[in-house]
Amino acid sequence: MRIAVVALGKIGLSLAVQYTRAGHTVIGVDTNPHTVDLVNQGREPFPGEAHLAEYLAPLIGSGALHATTDYAQAVPGADVVVIVVPLVVDEESRPDFSVMDSATAAVAQNLSTGTLISYETTLPVGTTRNRWCPMIEEISGLYEGEDFHLVFSPERVLTGRVFQDLRRYPKLVGGLSAEGTRRGIAFYEGVLDFDERPDLDRPNGVWDMGSAEAAEMAKLAETTYRDVNIGLANQFAMYADRAGIDIDRVIRACNSQPYSHIHRPGIAVGGHCIPVYPRLYLSTDPNASIVRTARAVNAAMPEYVVSRAEELLGSLEGLRVAVLGASYRGGVKETAFSGVFATVDALKKRGAFVSVQDPLYSDEELAGFGWELYRLGTPVDVAVIQADHADYRELVPADLPGVRLLVDGRRITDPALWLGTPRIVLGAPTTL
Repeated sequence: MRIAVVALGKIGLSLAVQYTRAGHTVIGVDTNPHTVDLVNQGREPFPGEAHLAEYLAPLIGSGALHATTDYAQAVPGADVVVIVVPLVVDEESRPDFSVMDSATAAVAQNLSTGTLISYETTLPVGTTRNRWCPMIEEISGLYEGEDFHLVFSPERVLTGRVFQDLRRYPKLVGGLSAEGTRRGIAFYEGVLDFDERPDLDRPNGVWDMGSAEAAEMAKLAETTYRDVNIGLANQFAMYADRAGIDIDRVIRACNSQPYSHIHRPGIAVGGHCIPVYPRLYLSTDPNASIVRTARAVNAAMPEYVVSRAEELLGSLEGLRVAVLGASYRGGVKETAFSGVFATVDALKKRGAFVSVQDPLYSDEELAGFGWELYRLGTPVDVAVIQADHADYRELVPADLPGVRLLVDGRRITDPALWLGTPRIVLGAPTTL
């Protein structure tokens, strides 16, 4: 097959590589010339994705994979166009379709008869049928189900382990017609291999969801479940703080039987997925009060954790506070919806002098966010662990000279290493 992949971000480029390794010819489209140049040099634009660097260079060298900024080079004549353009939310948590609209219009302007289009970007329910289909038909002059086919098939992978997850999880496909669904299933069966999953109630592979709407909701539901679950865990942790209970012991006990799957509480919920997709769901189901409440709880966690430090010390005004971790989660160089922003704001609001450290970022990159830089070994009054980087697991008071309080927002430090230094952990009795 000749396949066009639209948007060569952390997911899109990995998909392009996966399809090429499966024996197909792939052209990737991205509006960022720097990204395109790096890809065509066989260099990954964003280091950190397992196996991407080793897979990419040989494929570029063989000519089977190529990148361009020009839709007219990629889309005409393609058997399949896969679109993984990011969908963001605006200040009021409404979907901002502007970037996706532009990409969809560019695809439609260059569309050939017989092409299958698959959207992998997470979307509000009904978007494929009610927004993209009419737009593509109007611009291209072609008709879905006759001249081209349109399906929704959400990406279900985690950055850092995309190739592993592509094998691990079933591929969900929902079309606008029976023939479109058949074409979508055939495509993904031709580009993906799957691990055996005896835990599933049917064989791992490409699953027909029955409609685009069902496929759209499946992705929203699985991610919204995680946000709601974390919100519940955070409420349990806040209650445990008041009651003097160690919530970790409680959660481990609950999860020892098969009907409880309580997630871990923490200082923040970040990334492109968990904080965003519940808002996409809410955009079409405003009555989902449980979802709305959980999102509000999780968004308020940085403020809550900082308030606990303030309660213990009396005031943070004038204190030197180091925030450890700019990333939204450990081991991933990404600040999308990271708790670092709200944590820094909450500390500054209380008059603290705030600096930020992250082992994955250079000084220049951190300074680019407007933050003061912190280096381990520099005197500090308070340290707040915001990201669960492996480097922070072995922290000791000597790494933070003069520290009066450690706020471990991810429960990763060893309490035995902090004897004699006040330490706050969410959902655990404070150690003094």
